[in-house]
Amino acid sequence: MRVRDVMTTNVVTIPSSTSLSDARRIMDAHGFKRLPVVDKNKLMGVVSRDTLEKAGPSKLTTFSMHELSYLLSKVTVREVMKRDLVTVSAESTVEEAVAMAQNRKVGSLLVVEDGKLIGIATTNDFFYKIANPILGIDKPGVRFSIHNCCGVDDLQRALAVISKFDVEIVTLYTMVHPDTDKHDLILHLNLKEPGALLETLSKEGFEVHERAR
Repeated sequence: MRVRDVMTTNVVTIPSSTSLSDARRIMDAHGFKRLPVVDKNKLMGVVSRDTLEKAGPSKLTTFSMHELSYLLSKVTVREVMKRDLVTVSAESTVEEAVAMAQNRKVGSLLVVEDGKLIGIATTNDFFYKIANPILGIDKPGVRFSIHNCCGVDDLQRALAVISKFDVEIVTLYTMVHPDTDKHDLILHLNLKEPGALLETLSKEGFEVHERAR
């Protein structure tokens, strides 16, 4: 999966001449935490809700509310926007993109092609389009873990048991258990009553635990 598969394409942008008060209104209207700043199709910077908060009334306590309103209507995002941008290509893998976002400690990546902004990939995009499908969020069925099951032989034995029940595997992945530092096999099956399957796995020597969905 690549960034183009998860990014939002109809990005709301503002010109650098936008006042701080107008930028805040646009963020509030759309529920955004940040807005890319674009002049004549060229990406210039990004302004965040946090930046606007720092430039807002709470930091300008020596002014009256009338003066504050006037200042915020005159000061533009050009004066406060972040220019050191974290950008990524649409063809980058999601693994590369997530690693970049974590290393740079940012909540979104601007997707640029030939100097033009073509999309944005946020933390929510990665969660809803990658993490949720992998975890099987909102999918029917049951989820359970098989402790210390990550070797090829163990996987083959476990899947051989599951195949006898003729059920659909919704998701399957391994995860290190925080208490034992050993891998657990996590399975999400499209199955209503897991009792017989879990009992059979236990009889085969597996340590099985049902997980909350």
